[in-house]
Amino acid sequence: MANFELTREYVEQLKVLIEQKDETALTGLLEELHPADIAEIYEELSLEEAKYLYFLLDDDTAADVLIELEESDRTRFLKALPSEVIAKRFINRMDSDDAADVISELDEERQQEILSHMEDISMAGDIVDLLNYDENTAGGLMAKELIKVKESWNIITCLRSMRRQAEEVDEVYYVYVVDNDGVLKGTLSLKKMLLSSTDTLVKDIYHPDVISVKVDEPSEEVINIMEKYDLVVLPVVDGIGRLVGRITIDDVLDVMREEAEKDYQLASGITDDVEASDSVWRLTRARIPWLFIGLVGGLFGSRVIGGFEGNIAMYPQMAFFMPLIGAMGGNVGIQSSAIMVQSLASGGIGLDSNFRKLIKELSVALLNASALSLLVFVYNYAIGSSQALTLTVAAAMFSVVVFASLFGTFLPLLLDRINIDPAVATGPFITTLNDISGMFVYLTLGAYFFTVFNV
Repeated sequence: MANFELTREYVEQLKVLIEQKDETALTGLLEELHPADIAEIYEELSLEEAKYLYFLLDDDTAADVLIELEESDRTRFLKALPSEVIAKRFINRMDSDDAADVISELDEERQQEILSHMEDISMAGDIVDLLNYDENTAGGLMAKELIKVKESWNIITCLRSMRRQAEEVDEVYYVYVVDNDGVLKGTLSLKKMLLSSTDTLVKDIYHPDVISVKVDEPSEEVINIMEKYDLVVLPVVDGIGRLVGRITIDDVLDVMREEAEKDYQLASGITDDVEASDSVWRLTRARIPWLFIGLVGGLFGSRVIGGFEGNIAMYPQMAFFMPLIGAMGGNVGIQSSAIMVQSLASGGIGLDSNFRKLIKELSVALLNASALSLLVFVYNYAIGSSQALTLTVAAAMFSVVVFASLFGTFLPLLLDRINIDPAVATGPFITTLNDISGMFVYLTLGAYFFTVFNV
């Protein structure tokens, strides 16, 4: 399938064909596209145009497209469709985890309507089970579809059962082995099955070492486990070890993308998970808290500067370097905190290594501070600045870089220890604090050096 590029001309062509209700031409165009490409097209169409195009798709493709739509577009689209159509045409053809994700975006009354129209009662029950799990846990990520066999079965019994189960599973990564109570025991190699006689028992050939997670395991830990052990699928068990589902790599990638977006928004000073298509009120509400913190920080910064008003009036040349000191403190703090947040998110930092991490960051800070302060010292010396100003700027640069680096390292660790997302340490929060502290250090050192040199 060739790579698809959505252009304005292509969208206009579709709109014309939709207006003409040319089903043959539209069906031909859609058959060539991946569901993700069709979902991208829907974002450029009106609701009525999207509905018309949607009902030209076969049921399997329609279900795949629905999953690929952005959440806001999908919710808007589902509101325009009857519950019976959603249940019988779309939900019935999805994996249980995707179906649960789609239904969870609707209000409770609509959820009940859709579930009541489902013909597959077993799948409806699976969806209800998944809806009861926190979306940020392994239970909220997993799908119910998998292939499992009992350790007491022989190979021929396994094959018969696997044929029936495979009808509900899109990708067969592993065959899981359970005991008579459904407790996960291990995995069964397809190669061993093929090479074994039909009367061989599963318990004699299965592999007992299997990595699994419990249903209440946080999604971040699920991601770390799958990354660490390079897994494409991870079985999920309940509190007593019974196999209840599996998590595939595509589900984890979705969570990683969402987490990256959330952390980026937090680092940018946006408190809620928002999209560009959200209402003005929601976008404003998400941004205003950190802007308010920035405003308060700016007011405190002005008070710090106001406290040294006399010194600035006597030595106006100090004002030239105030933006530089503030900017460098903010930049260094964001760099340090960004690296720390990334390490915490990937599970790369344990409690035992925190002290070593701080020592390492201190070493980096000292090297950076030495280089930057030397550079600014040489600059001031070259342009003929006074000794007092040259030493003030160099000493302030050194102090601010070291402080900002340590602060940017320590604060995410502290927030993580008290179970607050360390991503909030970046962006406006650290920038504001470093601006205030940087100005205080710079102006205090200036007052000292200008007094010492009797300028």
